[in-house]
Amino acid sequence: MSVNFVGGNNIALKIPKSKYESTVAFYRDILQLEVFEQAILNPTVSRTHKVVFGNNTIWLDCVDNYTRSETWLELNVDEVQRATKYLNDNGINTCDEIEKIPEEMHWISDPAGNIFIIKNKE
Repeated sequence: MSVNFVGGNNIALKIPKSKYESTVAFYRDILQLEVFEQAILNPTVSRTHKVVFGNNTIWLDCVDNYTRSETWLELNVDEVQRATKYLNDNGINTCDEIEKIPEEMHWISDPAGNIFIIKNKE
């Protein structure tokens, strides 16, 4: 079984609370990119800002209990269930407990611990 994974447009940077304001200022004031605060209702993310980054969107997520930043990436597939089975068959299990997302999506990580959301192509 083969699955076509395609990199998505969304990149999430999980940022410790102590570094959040200075990171937002870096993207807005130093790089002079378009930065917009967005409302969020998520138990693990207290604030988020959307950054227009060319054809991509960077989400600056304030995570109160993190001590270091992490980068999370998006992978799009034709069928999430099929992709999840393929990943499981190849020793990659979902880790949906890390952050609440819709049931039709899943989180995975690569062997180095980088996080990916698996979602259907739009």
